[in-house]
Amino acid sequence: MNTHEKYMSRCIELAKKGAMEVSPNPMVGCVLVHNNEIIGEGYHEKYGEAHAEVNAIKSVKNKDLLCECTLYVSLEPCAHHGKTPPCSDLIVRKQIPKVVIGTVDPFAEVAGKGIEKLKNNGIEVTVDVLKKECLELNKRFFTFHEKKRPFIILKWAQTSDGFIDVDRNAESYGEPTWITGSDALVRVHQMRAMEDAILVGTGTAEKDNPSLTVRLVEGKNPLRIILDRKLKLSPRLNLFDNSTETLVINSLKSEKRGNTELVQVDYSLDILPQILEILYKKEKLSLIVEGGRKLLQSFIDQNLWDEAHIFNGSKTFNGGVPAPKLSGEVVANEIIGRDFLQIFRNPVQGS
Repeated sequence: MNTHEKYMSRCIELAKKGAMEVSPNPMVGCVLVHNNEIIGEGYHEKYGEAHAEVNAIKSVKNKDLLCECTLYVSLEPCAHHGKTPPCSDLIVRKQIPKVVIGTVDPFAEVAGKGIEKLKNNGIEVTVDVLKKECLELNKRFFTFHEKKRPFIILKWAQTSDGFIDVDRNAESYGEPTWITGSDALVRVHQMRAMEDAILVGTGTAEKDNPSLTVRLVEGKNPLRIILDRKLKLSPRLNLFDNSTETLVINSLKSEKRGNTELVQVDYSLDILPQILEILYKKEKLSLIVEGGRKLLQSFIDQNLWDEAHIFNGSKTFNGGVPAPKLSGEVVANEIIGRDFLQIFRNPVQGS
């Protein structure tokens, strides 16, 4: 690892501290180096608040050293007025002579303009240091701006013989059919806390009566989305408890009821692009699709997915509802208690 990579690694480490707090902004970390020593560092801590570069510069005790520093930042400094002033202007004003950037910002208001402004003011700029790692850090942000949709994660649990549920009748509705253990459930709640929205179909809402919250961990609840074409689901379901922001995708009407919003779409057309457009307009960077099989398979068949998180339990059902069929590249394996998580990446999407 060379010097640039060493300090960019620290930027990435800092940036991750902003997870769950900065969406729809990206996670960004920044360090200031003087004579091979970090004299200031910061990260984007919360949406609407100061950016990483501002926090890093503010942390430097001796501001006279800034004109002799190299600034490292995981994402191109912004060049536009948003909720905060442009970071590129601040860097120019502080006369920082060198800037090393992890990757270019895909957001149209930035997209190279920050780099151009720095160069036009005589600052030496180096780009694409640990680019792959910086892209991975903000894969949700990049997907959102480049594909105009959220980063889509498919999630299900399956038995060792490949089923996600037993065949059930109405008498057995109201509770999930547990395939994995308590450790895996905590991991699912951690996953929910990291993402902006979560989607289930009518069948899953009715059969499992899920809450789709993060009860077992600290963090924010994702936006809950339920498909209910004719608005026939029982109002007594946990999803309608009005405890957190919820969308009900239906064919009949649009209206707001506290934290619950009915959103009308055209069910005679493909509803998946319509849902993704709604989420794009709401600036939701990521979506978990949590079931059931028909809904999951529809995302797979339309190639509308970036990752799939498959929890494998040791139980066998010897029949029932088969798991969705998916082809992808395994990018991570994780043992969770007695269960096993596989994470697949969609090679066609090139996430």
